[in-house]
Amino acid sequence: MKTIKGPGIFLAQFLGDQAPFNDLKSICKWAADLGFVGVQLPTWASHIIDLQKAAESKTYADELKGTINELGLEITELSTHLQGQLVAVHPAYDALFDGFAPKEVHGNPKARQEWAVQQLKWAAKASQNLGLNAHATFSGALLWPTVYPWPQRPAGLVETGFRELGNRWRPILDAFDESGVDVCYEIHPGEDLHDGISYEMFLKEVDNHPRACLLYDPSHFVLQCLDYLAYIDHYHERIRAFHVKDAEFNPTGKQGVYGGYQGWVERAGRFRSLGDGQVDFKSVFSKLTAYNFAGWAVMEWECAMKHPEDGAKEGAVFIKNHIIRTTDKTFDDFAGTGSSEEFNRSVLGI
Repeated sequence: MKTIKGPGIFLAQFLGDQAPFNDLKSICKWAADLGFVGVQLPTWASHIIDLQKAAESKTYADELKGTINELGLEITELSTHLQGQLVAVHPAYDALFDGFAPKEVHGNPKARQEWAVQQLKWAAKASQNLGLNAHATFSGALLWPTVYPWPQRPAGLVETGFRELGNRWRPILDAFDESGVDVCYEIHPGEDLHDGISYEMFLKEVDNHPRACLLYDPSHFVLQCLDYLAYIDHYHERIRAFHVKDAEFNPTGKQGVYGGYQGWVERAGRFRSLGDGQVDFKSVFSKLTAYNFAGWAVMEWECAMKHPEDGAKEGAVFIKNHIIRTTDKTFDDFAGTGSSEEFNRSVLGI
């Protein structure tokens, strides 16, 4: 068994216009001072990483890595969640998702998709240049507006959607394979890959591509009423990244999974800061450790109530306290009687 690495922190929700959150060095120093030892970098934040440059210049990648290392941190993974979303967008969401892309491709879904694919391919090479072996992203979605089977879906619609999703991702997965990096899809509502069944449908379309892996985040499964511990049993061989995020689901006589269009505070299902929700993290960390998960435990803060700085401060300690330092000896070694084929046969009476 291996000891999970961490605590790490996903910087996306903390970046801002004010110090120390407006600069790579200052936000990394802030994270290190809280006790984090790893940072997951959002690649759409061009003021902290130039993704194209990191892909094309090993010198730049080494300098970026060195800057972070000097502050006592490691890069856990790069993230292209926003760009991955744009690999596949249903027309109903065109206007909403244009904001994830440069202005020059707004109103042009084809150009926006091409931009997103290029971003992912740069992310593959940048990850390689940085010495990383896993990458965090979203799958995008062509079918999400039809997730509930009303109105009735035309026959073959789901199969067509997943076939197209596979076709779009296959060259990206191949690029990551060439770079020796796993693509870790965050299984998430709003994505066509939102649970185990949908992930398996996608795997079929990409011929079980070895780089089509998973980012495990139990918070999304709490909100779907999915067994997030059994999920690890099913998919542990594909889990290569881990977001430590808490959530709670408190249905009432008035609302349930869909939340009645309410804001995050008023929803039955909502994300919480670590330790304030319902996720059984002791069991999560135990299962991942037992299955030899070798990646990072990275805090993703999303809470509608608690201040993010308090969530980060508490989160560093929370993760540190949940990481299991694996043992290199068995607890009953003292009772050993030795063994040999001859001795074993005598014990069995044969």
